[in-house]
Amino acid sequence: MEIGQPSPARVRPGGPAPLLLRTEREHRTGLGTVSVLRARGTVDADNAGHLSAALAVHLADAERAGEHPLLDLTESYLACAAALRALAGPAGALARAGRALHVVQPRPHVRETLAAAGLPGLCTHATLTTALRALESAATTPTEPGTAPTQPRPPQG
Repeated sequence: MEIGQPSPARVRPGGPAPLLLRTEREHRTGLGTVSVLRARGTVDADNAGHLSAALAVHLADAERAGEHPLLDLTESYLACAAALRALAGPAGALARAGRALHVVQPRPHVRETLAAAGLPGLCTHATLTTALRALESAATTPTEPGTAPTQPRPPQG
């Protein structure tokens, strides 16, 4: 999925940065393909639905292709509660399935917002490298037949 156009939100001089979404895929030895949805700009009430829909499609595409999905918010700003709800739906669906949405560490104000919201199913990481290490660790950790997968960790603050 390649979405390089600004969201339908109006762009005003001096206003919020338009939301740009882009998917990048990378093959990692021992892990397979990692699909990273990079969000750049401001997530606000006007475009939160766009992010939520794009994230849901990203997760579904990664599931079908057997890829490991990541969300990169390092260049994003969550401007309102609608932005949190945009993440809550897709992350909640993963949490109910016993999985986590790995989020590359956002800026401090976004990290604090995510931590305060306590959204289930989000697992934040300081860098893309630490997110990839966590995915590799989870992929190599064997589970006993008949046991439930490890529950996602709460957001780190």
